[in-house]
Amino acid sequence: MEISGRIVKDAVTAKVSNDREVVNFSIAVNDSYRPKGSAELKKIVTYIDCSYWMSAKMAQWLKKGTMVELFGRIGLNVYTNAEGKALGSLTFHTSNIKILVFPKTENTVDVPAVQSKRTAKGESDDLPF
Repeated sequence: MEISGRIVKDAVTAKVSNDREVVNFSIAVNDSYRPKGSAELKKIVTYIDCSYWMSAKMAQWLKKGTMVELFGRIGLNVYTNAEGKALGSLTFHTSNIKILVFPKTENTVDVPAVQSKRTAKGESDDLPF
């Protein structure tokens, strides 16, 4: 199965046993639809919890805002809470991660579209040519 979305918050690594670690993160998948007989476009966001068992080093790249394409399978976790109510959650067990777009950071500098040129006298000229 394949899904893609943006990471909601930085991935965290959890130690499961002596030599096993899992990378946990969540993605947001945006979708939209137009209800029958309506001109209004409805937008929905689905949040999906994901786990990656292959390498804990991958967590350093899975930062908030990163667009990823994930390959894997869906797992179901069923449990009983303290009140005795049966609950469940879905987790996407990721076997392969493809990073599509990294988020902009504070250190990223946008290059201005128009740069000023120096004239023969060394003066700045704001003309775009």
